[in-house]
Amino acid sequence: MFTGIVEETGEVRGIEREADGVRLRLGTGFEDLARGQSISVDGACLTVESFDGDTFEVFLATETVERTSLADLAVGDAVNLERALPAEGRLDGHFVQGHVDGTAEVLAVEQLGEDWRFTFSLPDDLARYVVEKGSIAVDGISLTVAARGDGAFDVAIIPETYELTNLSEKAVGDPVHLEVDVVAKYVERLVDGYVG
Repeated sequence: MFTGIVEETGEVRGIEREADGVRLRLGTGFEDLARGQSISVDGACLTVESFDGDTFEVFLATETVERTSLADLAVGDAVNLERALPAEGRLDGHFVQGHVDGTAEVLAVEQLGEDWRFTFSLPDDLARYVVEKGSIAVDGISLTVAARGDGAFDVAIIPETYELTNLSEKAVGDPVHLEVDVVAKYVERLVDGYVG
């Protein structure tokens, strides 16, 4: 479980394509990673396979390759990193599972004074879970939906978020990962069969 509060951006240092998936080596400033830990990489929950003090490796299985754009990363790209939420930790964002629901793309980026407004596409199969002023995770970042239209939604980005995450490197046409609020999915499942 994560909060969507990105702790740092890591750098892709190595990519190995294998028959059954892709292995990534990522640079990090974290000092306390260990084999078996869960870590959010651009919103996808992955398992640390090794850690040498300034880099760690994760493996992208076929399911992860098919559901995310992580296999399209290149050496030097920045990725958002967040360690799993400890039991006694603060929940400053919202509950983020690290289960990518789909990919979208950046449709527009606009600077508004010191802030930024990003517009992202919204896949049809996820649209019912996204509401204005609701929570959504974009590349693992806990954000509030500022506006929602047909096939798209906007978020307002403060300078702190823009500078700390890889949003500062995103341009129109770039892919992003979306995770909708898990509460909406549970509510839908619970009322399924009761509401026509």
